[in-house]
Amino acid sequence: MALHKGPGKPDERPMSVNPFFGEANPVVEMTEAPPKNRLPYEPMPPTTAAQIVHDELMLDGNARLNLATFVTTWMEPQAGVLMAECRDKNMIDKDEYPRTAELERRCVAMLADLWHAPDPSAAVGCSTTGSSEACMLAGMALKRRWMRRNADRYPSADARPNLVMGVNVQVCWEKFCNFWEVEARLVPMEGDRYHLDPQAAAELCDENTIGVVGILGSTFDGSYEPIADLCATLDDLQARTGLDVPVHVDGASGAMVAPFLDEDLVWDFRLPRVASINTSGHKYGLVYPGVGWALWRDKEALPEELVFRVNYLGGDMPTFALNFSRPGAQVVAQYYTFLRLGREGFRAVQQATRDVARGLADRIEALGDFRLLTRGDELPVFAFTTAEDVTAYDVFDVSRRLRENGWLVPAYTFPPNREDLAVLRVVCRNGFSADLAEMFTEDLRRLLPELRRQSHPATKDREAATGFHH
Repeated sequence: MALHKGPGKPDERPMSVNPFFGEANPVVEMTEAPPKNRLPYEPMPPTTAAQIVHDELMLDGNARLNLATFVTTWMEPQAGVLMAECRDKNMIDKDEYPRTAELERRCVAMLADLWHAPDPSAAVGCSTTGSSEACMLAGMALKRRWMRRNADRYPSADARPNLVMGVNVQVCWEKFCNFWEVEARLVPMEGDRYHLDPQAAAELCDENTIGVVGILGSTFDGSYEPIADLCATLDDLQARTGLDVPVHVDGASGAMVAPFLDEDLVWDFRLPRVASINTSGHKYGLVYPGVGWALWRDKEALPEELVFRVNYLGGDMPTFALNFSRPGAQVVAQYYTFLRLGREGFRAVQQATRDVARGLADRIEALGDFRLLTRGDELPVFAFTTAEDVTAYDVFDVSRRLRENGWLVPAYTFPPNREDLAVLRVVCRNGFSADLAEMFTEDLRRLLPELRRQSHPATKDREAATGFHH
């Protein structure tokens, strides 16, 4: 989340208010134009305040045309009604809202079953505000388990915990390592490998490694990391050295895609080395932001001392979260979505989304100006760059020109050791239909003649050209 600093020189101009915003006589009922950066002295009619805010938000982009974000941008009206009914319920107050708490418990049980926990009834988990918080919780559990095993030498100069992961991890893992004083050991990209290599990850492990993070669906290109191969490599490492390194699967997106479309892919609790899994309910869990889920294979994987039991708001309440008060609406919406779709409904929705991604990738490739890195056949996400013979423009020019038509498509460079590679990425979500994909292709096709006539790429500052959106 961005930290918003006040302007260097405050804008003291009042906000412009249309006289027609008044509820009765446009003169008598007109409220004095409010300041922008200070609280108004007097209240104003609700219709006036609402209209002012509405007009300002008109300048935001259209969420349905945002092909940068993984976050759900459409739900059924019935889900919106349920969320409105629950917006005043505090998720943390399980004693006051026991049915909301029960729906959370059922969601955890459903995910434990979906992800093949050895005993779904014994798996432990919780809702979070999103995958970032879920990753933090999983990382905390990994570190605490490592501290237990190394209590005789931690803390000491030779016992600095480290976490092994690919350089393509979401930024929340870098935050975790920074906030909880864990050394981040990153496996770099090499050649056409854009995510973690199991053998390279194992070579970075030592007695201070708290775990290895495998990503089921890299945000850079939509590809799955080879979780089963990673676990097998770590099994071999334990056989040779005695090092027992657990795996956390960051399934922010893929954990709600693979169970329905890639049933033969073994990546979850079927692998004994997988200690925990997270996902974003507000990504391919098909719920508005923000809700995530963190699950551990059993009680031993989540140290009891991390679970707080608080006598607050009317009852004894176990809680494991970085946040405290938060609305219960998203949890209710997640349960609604599980109930509404079931396995076959999720399979149909995710398959349709993957079909859109594959079809769009094929059409972009057929234009001749672009080279695909991925094709949307794992996550319904694909990345592409300009072909080698394209020199008049670059991906940043394409992103900027598409924005003129309302399409938000991020362009960005890859991390070490592939900073030389700059790509565009398209995220297909439920609600981005085949018709919209066709419109996108046509807009891109119309831009190409102008781009080809450029003498050289127009972008001078790649860092400022566009943001990388997770």
